[in-house]
Amino acid sequence: MKVLITGGCGFLGSNIAEKVINEGNSLTIVDNLSRTGSEKNLIWLQTKGKFDFKQVDIRDIENITDIIKNVQPDVIYHLAGQVAMTTSLANPRLDFEINVLGTFNILEAVRQFSNQSIVIYSSTNKVYGDLEFVEFEEGPARYNAIAYPNGFNENIGLEFHSPYGVSKGSADQYCLDYARIFGLKTAVFRHSSMFGGRQFSTYDQGWIGWFCSQAILQSVDKDLAPFTISGNGKQVRDVLFSTDMVNLYTTVPKYIDKVKGNAFNIGGGIKNSLSLLELFGTLEDILQTKLRYEIIEPRISDQKFFVADLTKINSLTGWLPEVSAKAGIEHMVNWLKSQL
Repeated sequence: MKVLITGGCGFLGSNIAEKVINEGNSLTIVDNLSRTGSEKNLIWLQTKGKFDFKQVDIRDIENITDIIKNVQPDVIYHLAGQVAMTTSLANPRLDFEINVLGTFNILEAVRQFSNQSIVIYSSTNKVYGDLEFVEFEEGPARYNAIAYPNGFNENIGLEFHSPYGVSKGSADQYCLDYARIFGLKTAVFRHSSMFGGRQFSTYDQGWIGWFCSQAILQSVDKDLAPFTISGNGKQVRDVLFSTDMVNLYTTVPKYIDKVKGNAFNIGGGIKNSLSLLELFGTLEDILQTKLRYEIIEPRISDQKFFVADLTKINSLTGWLPEVSAKAGIEHMVNWLKSQL
């Protein structure tokens, strides 16, 4: 099988790429290497086996079209994107060009020159806005959405907030419409939170990895200044570990006739949901240290609670997460320690 991964040197892409290589498939990776850690992931992947690497930006319509036309991939995992809310606020045009125009370039290339290709797009729960229409219950350590005991399904209304939400949502809708109008085999994953090895987190993207790294640093330096959290720490997300994430992406093409033209909410599910405060408690147990942090203003359009209801993806593919939040966090801490 011929597989093309855009953003293949990122966290999600490099983990999927490793499995593609291990399974003996033909792999082409497209990445502009702009993200922190992408060059390290490229070097790591080169130790795993052979693949074709193209240092190309998805905004480059001529090069991305030539690649798709020449490779004729069976599957395209479209993971390249601008992924930080803060960056979208600072530079909305860049956010638009990467997420909307870049995705459009890929879809057009597939439509014109490789319409047999399966396209799986990595979207976000931010397409649902801040979800303030939901009645939340505030507990000692977390918010809960009482009316949604299993999390949110795909029928809650779209409401794009922030340039990031608008750009990812627009690309999300282009993918679905190209299935509807042009018959392309596309599917959209609206992700909650993902984490695991090969994730070089920053303060504005990859919160599990970021706070794990801050906790490790505090555990070895008791005089280190407190880190900051936005809001009261009771915000809840469901977290999905990298091995479960990879299994999802590599399983779905087998069910493309069932999933094409559909969007799916993807995360760890209600059993793997946790708040910042609950994450800190887990990290304190693992590292045997007391975390020190300061509270700052909440982020614009931040969701108090988002958990993916996995009923739809499970009913069509049988996929469910297998790694618990705690086990995943332990793996994450160990991997981060190995990078010190």
